Amino acid sequence: MAPSVSRTRAAAALRMKQIALDNQDRTIRRLRAQLATERRGLAATKKELEETQVALEASHKVIAGLIEIGLSMSKKIERMKVKKQKVRANHVECHQKFQARIHEAEDSIQAQHLLIEALVDEKDSLLQTIHGLQEANNAPAPFDGDWEEEPEEEPAEEEIEDIPLGEGEIDDE
Repeated sequence: MAPSVSRTRAAAALRMKQIALDNQDRTIRRLRAQLATERRGLAATKKELEETQVALEASHKVIAGLIEIGLSMSKKIERMKVKKQKVRANHVECHQKFQARIHEAEDSIQAQHLLIEALVDEKDSLLQTIHGLQEANNAPAPFDGDWEEEPEEEPAEEEIEDIPLGEGEIDDE
């Protein structure tokens, strides 16, 4: 074999190694570019995740606040229900008391009417007895139905003393 053949082979081997190195270099650059792209994507994803975490924490705080408000409102509603029941019970009790008073007043009025009717009947009976006695004695009838009432005396008007008006009072004069 000639010495030029081994040089040619060595040069071809060197070229092959150079091509392989160039290919590896391109692959490394391509992989580095992909890695940089992935890192940027991961950084954006990480930033989005952090923002989502902050938003979730804020949402949890809002939800906790709403739950607290809801519980407070529930307690207020329960207190209002209890108060409403007490007011209803008080209303029913007052209504029953007023109904009892009304019945008492009606009974009293009816008793007074019965008493008045009895007194009127007794008066009529007495008048008939008086008329009967007057007729028996031939005396004139003092109660002929045309009798006049005496005018009532009017009480003397009392002097009204001037009372000074205080602040905020209204003078109706």
